[in-house]
This record gives sequence, C-alpha cells and structure tokens, in this order.
Amino acid sequence: MSALENYESFNVEVKNHIAHVQFSRPEALNSMNKAFWLELPRCVQEIEASTDARVIVISSTGKHFSAGMDLGVFSDPKSVPMSGDPGRMAENLRRVVLQLQDTLTSLEKVRLPVLAAVHGGCIGGALDLVCAADSRYCTADAYFTIKETELGMTADVGTLQRLPKLMPEGVVRELAYTGRKFGSEEAHRLGFVNSVYETQEAMLDGVMAIAAQIAANSPLAVTGCKEMINFSRDHSVEDSLRYMATWQSGMFRPTDMMKSFQAKAQKQTPAYDDLFPVKDLFEN
Repeated sequence: MSALENYESFNVEVKNHIAHVQFSRPEALNSMNKAFWLELPRCVQEIEASTDARVIVISSTGKHFSAGMDLGVFSDPKSVPMSGDPGRMAENLRRVVLQLQDTLTSLEKVRLPVLAAVHGGCIGGALDLVCAADSRYCTADAYFTIKETELGMTADVGTLQRLPKLMPEGVVRELAYTGRKFGSEEAHRLGFVNSVYETQEAMLDGVMAIAAQIAANSPLAVTGCKEMINFSRDHSVEDSLRYMATWQSGMFRPTDMMKSFQAKAQKQTPAYDDLFPVKDLFEN
C-alpha cells in the first residue's frame, strides 16, 4: 500500500479495509472551495488505486458537515469569465458545471460503496454530494437544504437529478421550490437517511460498524451490487435483468462462494482476495 497524498480539504485514514475521508476545514464550515472540487475525485481515485479499502466513509469536523459551495469558485475570472462574447461565456460555464458534476459523480463511479455520515448543516452543494453516496446517516441535529434556490439560482450539480430517486418527488419539488430546511426526522421518515444517531460519536461508531460488515464481504460481490443498483436506477427492469445476466456470466466465479462455505463450516471469517487495483492505462 502506498502512502496517501496530503490533501488540503480532507484527512484520509485507511484501516481494516475502510477508508475514512474526513473534511478538515471546520474554520471555514468545510465549504467546498476550489481545492475541494479538484481534490475529491483525486482522493477517491487514489483510495481505489493505492489502498486495500473496500468501503469509503465520508464524515466531517466542526459545527457543520459542510456549508456547501464556496462562492469563490465562481469569482475567479480565469475559470468563469464574466465578460466577452455571450455565447462563448455560456459554453465555458456549461463546461465548468459539467466538471463540477463529474467531481461528485466520482462517488458513484468508484467501485467501493460510499457511506456519508452527516452532522449539523448539509447545505447546498454538500447535499449534492451526499445524494451521490450509496447510503446516508445523520445525527439528530442534522439538517439539509437546497440552498441554491434562496440564493437565486437552480441547484446544478446533482441534487435535482438524484434526490427524486431517493425521496418522493412531490416532497423534493417542495424542498427545491422553497429552499426550506428538512431535519433528521423528516429525512429518516422519507428514507433519505438510513439511521439517525444522538451524537456524532455514536454515528461514527454505527457507520464504521456498517462499513466493517461491508468490508467483510467479498469485494467482487459488493462491487457487483453497486454496479447493478446504479444501472437499474437509470434503466428499465428488462434492460437491468439482461445486464445482470451478462455481468454474472462474466464476473461470477465459485472461488469466493467456496471460501464462504468453508469458513462457515469451520466457524471462521472468510478471507477474500482484494480486487485488482484500478490503474491508469499501461501504468505499472
């Protein structure tokens, strides 16, 4: 396992096949500045390529999970020119938004399940981020808001596309149109979060226990689950069943199943091989 890069926005620890990514800018309410948007996909890719992690847990520090997008991201004229030909300005802005979207989509594309542990405020762009996670957990004091509406813009990096797949559409429309906060009880009742914990410490203990259960399973079986669920969300049942059959015919081998049976017979914990690391093309 190689040493992980030092990140400005995160602290990363990999232990017992669990990668814990913790936002590390509490003095700035963990706002999503330019470094954050560049570092998140790189961090996820590094975990996948250079560690033995089988699951990623994302949590935060300080009073709030994240205050969302740092407006400085859009104030840099090099990234988002505010003068010149309107058509070219529009093309550039579209490309910037697509790049921001890709940053959060990295949580969906990574083979590993991603669990988001939220405390305090999860605001604006931070809600976009946790919508891209596989599962969400929160503290009793947590709240979520599609803040962009109150600021005079339409949320544009994933909430409006993913949240209707996670909660009733009528509720999502209300939340989007009003920008109001919705708290932990409502989020849990509507199925957006899996569990609510009284404290951040209890939440991290609980989420780490769930992560440990995931990490104990065959990583090939787990990544297959993620691939199939993501595909099924965006395709018909028939197409998804056909893809499942194709996946199974190519990926299923009895090795892990036999290890599972043997371990249970011997009352031991099965030891599964890691997946091959994801590398850049032709990288040694």
